[in-house]
Amino acid sequence: MKEKIEKLKKFNLLMGSFHLIQGIIMLFLSYSVIQKIAEFQPMIIQYYQTFNFDTQSLEVVQRELFQLPFGIMVAMFLLISAAAHGIIYLNADKYEADLKKGINRFRWFEYALSSSIMIVLIATLFGIYDISSLILIFLVNAAMNLFGLDMELLNSGANKTKVNWGPFIWGSIAGIAPWIAILIYMFGTGNFDMVPWFVWAIVGTYFVAFNTFPINMILQYKKVGKWKDYLYGERVYIILSLVAKSVLAWLVLFGAMQP
Repeated sequence: MKEKIEKLKKFNLLMGSFHLIQGIIMLFLSYSVIQKIAEFQPMIIQYYQTFNFDTQSLEVVQRELFQLPFGIMVAMFLLISAAAHGIIYLNADKYEADLKKGINRFRWFEYALSSSIMIVLIATLFGIYDISSLILIFLVNAAMNLFGLDMELLNSGANKTKVNWGPFIWGSIAGIAPWIAILIYMFGTGNFDMVPWFVWAIVGTYFVAFNTFPINMILQYKKVGKWKDYLYGERVYIILSLVAKSVLAWLVLFGAMQP
């Protein structure tokens, strides 16, 4: 087991390097090569009620808050992942101790931050600019990932015989919520034939990624085949993270270039 964990430490460093390189390239493209990405900065707004003395009634109005630096945020999605892999490498003793108990706290905290940023960016591509909605989407998605951490904490230990699936179920329900909001905006016009290709690509990619991570967890706790070894599932998580985040990040970035 010691040898496997040592390999995982080095694997984290390697995967973190791939995330870092892509994040730097995205920053470079956003501000030095592709002007259209730099110019795409959705205006985030706030809705609130005010009293109209003319009509003697409350009315909902909006005000502009700030422009979202889209290109930077997509790059941050990957740079945060790179930083997380680096932190794991620098905290190898804690990482090793947790892995022996069937836990990786670093993974879930990183997912809670990075994937929540990505779902907010995707939401803005579909026209959700309201600050309250975006905050709720961010926090609900973060909660979904923290349920994953809770799942590991509740089921950690070599003597654990019965799996508590509660956190997995509640996390899955929480994870659906942001997509309900996005799909409402996406299908609001009803003109499905007018939806650009990159929109379908983003939805499809995220849907696949959304399902592969919980499938990996199910295989771990069901102890199917190679997943009997928690470390094998950990390695799969790392690979899924790089592949899913890379594909999604580039789709979203170039989606910002579309009309």
